Amino acid sequence: MRKLLLLLFVSLSMFGRRIGFVDKTSQWVRSGGKWGYVDKTGKMVIEPQFDLAGDFHEGLAAVKTDDKWGYIDGTGKMMIELHFDLAGDFSEGLAGIELDDKYGYINRTGEIVVEPQFDNVGNFSEGMAGIEIGDKCGYIDKKGKIVINPQFDGAGDFSEGLTVVKIDNKCGYINKTGKMVIKPQFDLAGDFSEGLAAVAIGDKWGYIDKMGKWVINPQFNWIGNFFEEFAAVEIGDKWGYIDKTGETAIEPQFDLGGDFHEGLAVVKKDGKIGYIGKKKWFTRLLLSSRSEAVIEPQFDLGGDFHEGLAAVGIGEWPDGKCGYIDKKGKIVISPQFDGAGDFSEELAAVQLY
Repeated sequence: MRKLLLLLFVSLSMFGRRIGFVDKTSQWVRSGGKWGYVDKTGKMVIEPQFDLAGDFHEGLAAVKTDDKWGYIDGTGKMMIELHFDLAGDFSEGLAGIELDDKYGYINRTGEIVVEPQFDNVGNFSEGMAGIEIGDKCGYIDKKGKIVINPQFDGAGDFSEGLTVVKIDNKCGYINKTGKMVIKPQFDLAGDFSEGLAAVAIGDKWGYIDKMGKWVINPQFNWIGNFFEEFAAVEIGDKWGYIDKTGETAIEPQFDLGGDFHEGLAVVKKDGKIGYIGKKKWFTRLLLSSRSEAVIEPQFDLGGDFHEGLAAVGIGEWPDGKCGYIDKKGKIVISPQFDGAGDFSEELAAVQLY
């Protein structure tokens, strides 16, 4: 469980939903180039001009130029001037920002509503946001009032009324009053999603309910959250999918397995990326058949489906390019970008060198 870091959640919002080709010696999409935005026809509606560019949330996207961050609208107009040292996504009307090594929050007009005073912050979720003062984490409301005193070694976002916290190297869960409802006992833990949370004891993962009761005993090497009733799990060196009873829905057979989004999950098999469907009865009938794949593995990179499209990459460093496919696997925006993000509010961030 990580501590709340604005730097981290900005990095995740900027890079966690991006695909791009990397040098074998690099961990990231190569530096340089400029980011802009395309619409679903592939038209460049905001020309590449930013050093970094986030997804649109609540009508605004965080962008970086010359080491400063601001926010643009869907036309590319700068709505909140480049002023901040870091800037996060808007969530519940507020966005975390950094000024002079301290973190606070702004509203959609750019007004500072919670003065920069914290050492780190998270996104607002269910009316509360995690903050860090010194080496302890707590929670504030939208007025900046501390509602759960900093006392935790690490903390997450609220989801389904609970959030994971870390005390003395063990993870548990609190409710919105700060009451510990599931005592710290796990070595790692994730957010609740569809009523269950992924937790680890030692090197094995399973799922608990909101009472802290094991629903699916720890047995997996690695797992994902439940999305659309299924969760990706790793057994041995292969990934498959289970339902909420822990029953195998899709046999482990993939080199990597992603979450389901809009009815499809990105998977990797034999070095290529494709997409599978989530219908349990269908996948069971075809467990040993490659026709299980809705979109056959054929791409070198692939992202989740959002708003009907998924970013895919064809080729390899340094000449590979990214484009977008629809749910039938048809390329609807030809591979031409050096980096590509998810569609959000009808636009997707793309990178060109």
